[in-house]
Amino acid sequence: MKKSRVSLLGWVVIALVSGIVFGHFLPDAIARIFVTFNSLFGNFLSFAIPLIILGLVTPAIGDLGKGAGKLLALTALIAYGSTLFSGFFTYFSCSAVFPQIISPSAELVAVENPEDFMLKPYFVVGMPPLMDVMTALLLSFTIGLGLSIISGTTLRNGFNDFKDIIIQVIESVIIPLLPLHIFGIFLNMTVSGQVAGILFMFVKVILVIFILHILLLLIQFLIAGGVSGKNPFRLLRNMLPAYATALGTQSSAATIPVTLKQTLRNGVSENIAVFTIPLCATIHLSGSTMKIVACAMAIMLMAGEPIHLAAYSGFIMMLGIAMVAAPGVPGGAIMAALGILQTMLGFNETLQALMIALYIAMDSFGTACNVTGDGAIAVLVDRIAGKRPRESA
Repeated sequence: MKKSRVSLLGWVVIALVSGIVFGHFLPDAIARIFVTFNSLFGNFLSFAIPLIILGLVTPAIGDLGKGAGKLLALTALIAYGSTLFSGFFTYFSCSAVFPQIISPSAELVAVENPEDFMLKPYFVVGMPPLMDVMTALLLSFTIGLGLSIISGTTLRNGFNDFKDIIIQVIESVIIPLLPLHIFGIFLNMTVSGQVAGILFMFVKVILVIFILHILLLLIQFLIAGGVSGKNPFRLLRNMLPAYATALGTQSSAATIPVTLKQTLRNGVSENIAVFTIPLCATIHLSGSTMKIVACAMAIMLMAGEPIHLAAYSGFIMMLGIAMVAAPGVPGGAIMAALGILQTMLGFNETLQALMIALYIAMDSFGTACNVTGDGAIAVLVDRIAGKRPRESA
């Protein structure tokens, strides 16, 4: 996992830089070859997104409900609440900050209408999806909730197999081709003279998100400390080894042993820690939610699109559910979010590619925020569940 995630980030950086460099001298005739690939890949992605939603969300909801006890329901509710808080905290913070540092830009106004400003593919192959994204979401909720209630296993096993197929498509097809897709996007934008402002926006957004994710962790541990009666700064300090490990591994799963060890140091009962930490590594992605919300807002501001609380409220609530279903593969969280970015915020394939590039550029910080926050949730669950905490080291 570590190797693949690090190499993905490296390939994305190489693709981005190469697209800009080659875009300054590559003839339009050759550049259009990559634009044609982008068209094919983008159409395939549009075809695959409803299947990704159906294959990931359905078994995730079904598994959460299967044999659901109070502890599972409590942990899932707190994790979802933390994800929602992260989304709305990011929305209001960025609403105050981004308009001061990001202005509507001709670069992304052009990206909003690429057919008017950018190179066109040599040919287009239509790949209509089997259903629209909202239908896939509603179908996933309906079947997933049904699976959580019924005792039969045939349909559940079928959807688990379908989930394995979807993860293979993501791991073996979509993720390996993403760098080439990003190369083509930045190549086209460079040829069309649309890239300088976008790169400058990337730097500003990354800086803002880094500050916000530190503030989010402070808030999470202030709440955990207040509820448990423990020193929140000591709780956060004890989780720093997990934070540092996640920066290196870029994987919540690979960081579980360290997260678990440091959670025990915070006085969480062993039976609570052993249950909550692996579960939260899957369902609690507050850092990933922060990145997606902030990046989407930045791109929409640059594109001159209005940002309304009503639209973003629904987006954040749906995003919280999508994060529960995010697969543990490189770029899994952003892949799970593409459908609602497309449906609820109107992101076309070019804006989706920019989201992917910007998201992966900050992947390590988001993962570190996710796993460190897992420690705060474990403290909350331990206190609410009525377990007697041990003395922290």
